[in-house]
Order: sequence, then structure tokens, then C-alpha cells
Amino acid sequence: MATRRVTQETFDAAVRENIEEFEMDPDEALRDAVEQFESQGVDLSCIVKAIPAVSSDNNQEEQTTHEVLQALDSLRIGKDSSCVTEVTAGIKCFTEQCSLGFAQRYLAAQKDAYPIILSYCKKSVEEQDALLLTLSALAALTDGQPDLLDAEGQQFILDVLKKYQADSSVTRVAICAMRHCCLKHEQNRQDLVKGGILPLLTGAVIQHSGCAELIKEASAALRVMTFDDDVRVTFGHAHEHAKMIVLEHNGLKVLIDAAKAHCGNTSVLSELCSTLSRLAVRNEFCQDICDLGGLKLMLTLLADSYESTVEYTKTRLLNQIQDWTCLFVLITESFVFLQELVRQVLSAIRAVAGNDDVKDAVVIAGGVQLIVIAMNRHMSNPTVCEQGCACLSVLALRKPNNCKVIMENGGALASLQAMKTHSDVVNVQKQACMLLRNLVARMRNFSQPILEMGAEALIAQAVQTHQDCGDVGKAALRDLGCKVELRELWTGKHGGLTN
Repeated sequence: MATRRVTQETFDAAVRENIEEFEMDPDEALRDAVEQFESQGVDLSCIVKAIPAVSSDNNQEEQTTHEVLQALDSLRIGKDSSCVTEVTAGIKCFTEQCSLGFAQRYLAAQKDAYPIILSYCKKSVEEQDALLLTLSALAALTDGQPDLLDAEGQQFILDVLKKYQADSSVTRVAICAMRHCCLKHEQNRQDLVKGGILPLLTGAVIQHSGCAELIKEASAALRVMTFDDDVRVTFGHAHEHAKMIVLEHNGLKVLIDAAKAHCGNTSVLSELCSTLSRLAVRNEFCQDICDLGGLKLMLTLLADSYESTVEYTKTRLLNQIQDWTCLFVLITESFVFLQELVRQVLSAIRAVAGNDDVKDAVVIAGGVQLIVIAMNRHMSNPTVCEQGCACLSVLALRKPNNCKVIMENGGALASLQAMKTHSDVVNVQKQACMLLRNLVARMRNFSQPILEMGAEALIAQAVQTHQDCGDVGKAALRDLGCKVELRELWTGKHGGLTN
């Protein structure tokens, strides 16, 4: 059944009715309206759940409207002004309001905010400070709303990136706006690639190699160009874009050189690892990443991740030494940061290990030990466990010697512990089953030790609990020598099909 929706005006009218007719105070009126609509199955994700502010006009009675619309109205009135600085406060207010949440951005877009903001962007193109201001508003507005970008907007972003190549601040914000407009929008990606966005992105990484924030933004933008996330498109150009980045714009070397330049900045390295994993789409690309020093960097980062995060925490504590109330928040923040970093590195290792020679390089360099340590250290995090099992599974595939190393270093035991800890997470169960199957596919002597660890019961539970685990789970049980019922769905004999 389709999700029910209401307009912002309908929601605001319900809140106003609660206040005027039922004499509720504003907070209670708002809360009651939300509960009433949600109980009716109405999706309020695009609704600004706030009491409209009061605005007044010299020629009109007082009116209530949301702050984002008040800011937009002030920009609409001043649109014909010859100087952007005259509406600086309005643009800043609009940007702040759009940054509060998707509902504010959606409401502004419904009231034709995009052409107004784009007109201000074009008007300010010759003045760096004003352009930064208007570009920030465009980036905020288009976050989650890529359909807003039109051909005029695409050309404007390309022109700005060309004109301000030497300015890291403008370049970073322009790339941010471009990235927002390419998420879940295949046509924007293809149009911008045709317009020459890829060399502008790699060029920005080279030219501003010392600017950490710009490196992160450009890396994320390159990664978005390899996505296939637009459900409206049957076939995207994700693979073609990845090949173009690597072959035509030397993307692997550009990103790995940037990583070497920021070897002490784990947030930059995490971002770059994530992008490298998206570019490892061909066997030779995986080998190139290894040859360029990318694999060594990943393993070093994985080995140093704990110590790096400890130093990060110490630095933050020194900067906030008088504010001890934030200690718990800081420790939690650091731990979450560490887990995300480890996940990204594991994902990158998994991608480049698709090459058989790289598999061996990972094992020889001690990668198996590092992966198992990471899994055991972050056993409570399902995404780390998923990527850890997936890494080991790829390393074990068609590699009996690697299977021996994985068994000796506790890889099988770690995967089974992950299955126990995250019995409700289907991706952890699937990747663990694949690992166990790959370990015994060519090394049958490992079956008994793995079964003695309790593998059969855990795999059977995964098969029973998760439908998506059926095939891989039964294959693992079969290769472990367990009794398993396999259904023959089609025999290949000529005949009719029955339900």
C-alpha cells in the first residue's frame, strides 16, 4: 500500500486547530498533531514539525510561516538587487534553516527556492566571498534533492570549478553541491561526466593536496560517480565511470599519493580507502593499487588504527581539558570513529583481494592476523564483523595455503563468534557461511575442527532464521559434511510448469 502523505499546510492547520479550538499549548498541539497523523499511517518525513513563526508586513496583518520560508521570502524580494551583500543575512539564515533537516529543504524547494538561489549564485560568481555564501546555500538546498539540478545549474558548477581551481574554499563547496546532486541521480552523473567533471575532481586533489577537507570532499565526489543507486534507471554507467577515473585520469595514483601526503590523518585515509574500494573494478586495477603502495597503506592503517584513535582522543582531551563533562561523549565518539575507519579499510582490502596475486600479498604481509584482531576487538559492531568475514572469505577462495593461515590465526573461530553475537544480522550470517565454506572447499581436513567449534548448529540456525542465507548456508553444511536437504527445483526435463 502506498504511503499516505499530507501537505505542510494541512499539518500546520491541524496544529493551529489544536491551539485555537482545543486550547492546547504550542508544544502539546504539535505533539498531538504528529501522533494523530502517524497513527493514520501518514509519512511525516517531509513535514517541518515546528510551530510556524509570526511574520508581519506593514501592509498586511500578522501571518505565521516557517522560518525557512521567511528567509526565502526575503531573498525573493531582494532578488533584483544588484549586490548580493545586501541580502547576506537572508542567505545565511536560509542556509542554516536548510541545514536543520530534509523537511526544511523540501519545503523550500516546493516554494521554488532553487531558481532563486541559483540566480544569486550566478550573480555572485565574480566575488569570492559572496560566491562562497551562495554556493553554501545551493549545497544545503540540494542535499537529498538531486532532481532540483537542471542543465543551467550543471553548467554553473562546472564553470565555477574551472574558474576557481586555485581557490580551495570555493572548490570544496562547489564539489559538495555537485556531490549532493549526483547521489541517487544517474542522469546528473552522466551529464556532469560528459561536461568534464572527472578531471576537475582529480585535478583538485592534486592541486590542493595539502587541504584535508577538500581531499575528503573530492574523494567522496569521485566515489559517488561510481554509484549505481538510482532506482529509476535500469542500467547505469558506474563501471564505465570507474574505468574512466582510473584509465583516463590516473585516479588510483592520485588518490594513493594523497593518502601518503596525509598519512597521519585517519579521517582522510578512511575516505580515500572507501573510494579506492569503489575503483577496484578490474583485476589489473587491484594489482595497480597494490603496486602503487595502496595495500601497504591499508594494512598499516589497520595495524595503527587503535593507536591512532588513542592519539586522537588525547589531542581532543588536551583541547578540552577544562570541560570534563564531555569525557564520556568524547570516548564514545572516538570508538565509533575507530569502528568506521576499520570498516572502511576492511572493505578496501576485500575489494583489492579480488586479484589472486593480491590475496597472497595480503596474507604474506600479515593481513589475516590484522583482520582477525580487528574482528575480535570490534565484535560488537556488525558491519566490522561483516567486512571481516568477507575479507577472510575472499582470501580463502581458491587458496588452500591461505585457508591454513586463516585457521591457524583463529579466523574460523572469530567468524563463528560473529554469528553468535549477531544472529539477527543477515549479512554477518551470510559472509560467515561463505567463509566457512571456502575454508573447507579444498581443505576437507578442516571440516572436523570447524564442526567441533559448533558450526553446524549456528549455520542451521542462520538458514532457518534468514531466508537469504538458505543457499549459502546449505552449501556450507554440505561442504562441511553435514546432512542437509537440498531441493531440486528443476530437472531439465521437458514438461509443463505448475505452481
